[in-house]
Amino acid sequence: MDDHEVGRMWDANAEVWTKLARTGYDVYRDIVNTPAFFAMLPEVRGLSGLDIGCGEGNNTRLVAKRGAVMSAIDISETFIQHAQQAESESPLGIRYQLASAHHLPFPDETFDFATSFMCLMDMPEPERAIREAFRVLKPGGFLQFSITHPCFQTPSWKWIRDENGSKIGVLCGQYFDQKPARVCEWIFGGAPEDARRFKIPVFDRTLSEWVNTLLDTGFQIERLTEPYADEKTAAEYPDVADTRHVAYFLIVRCRKPTTR
Repeated sequence: MDDHEVGRMWDANAEVWTKLARTGYDVYRDIVNTPAFFAMLPEVRGLSGLDIGCGEGNNTRLVAKRGAVMSAIDISETFIQHAQQAESESPLGIRYQLASAHHLPFPDETFDFATSFMCLMDMPEPERAIREAFRVLKPGGFLQFSITHPCFQTPSWKWIRDENGSKIGVLCGQYFDQKPARVCEWIFGGAPEDARRFKIPVFDRTLSEWVNTLLDTGFQIERLTEPYADEKTAAEYPDVADTRHVAYFLIVRCRKPTTR
């Protein structure tokens, strides 16, 4: 499965995905993952940024609202159309392009920083995307990205429950049993019964592979976080309370050195 096939699969999801996400069904994104991402994001006001795998543009817009001059790419034409429509309705100066993260359409050392929200793990060759991000960053620029946690989102996975049926942990396995690609099928929790089930490609990597790819590319790792709901948030939004039992996500910030 190459990046173009992945793009076609995501494009088939994009219309319904956009509708459900904008209606508020992507609670893990909105309540847990994105707030943690922005809590870790350095000051970007006045900087030029690239959002890699922008989807319908929700998080790109949030970065732009922090004062960054944003460009963004996605491999799904439908996602880009929705992102451009949102930009035309509420302009933030964002430039969206249809492109693959494996082949970024920008010259070397174009951007002060790059972001990527929950998409690198869905790419057949995230190593290429990371190298491309490194290439288009100026010396001293940073890349911050979020992915599903490689240690806990494994091919074999199920909840462990107590005698009352409450979630208390997960059983995960086949951590090293990495296939060329696997297709997962799921739907946003709480979405209408007749909503389409999404089929998405997943390309498993171990934590060491992610870290070593960054280091081999030349990045310096600055900070990591594994976001979860605090007690107050879990009580207010029970749908995300399970993030207190297992790390669903990993957020990484790394920086391109000023000299090599």
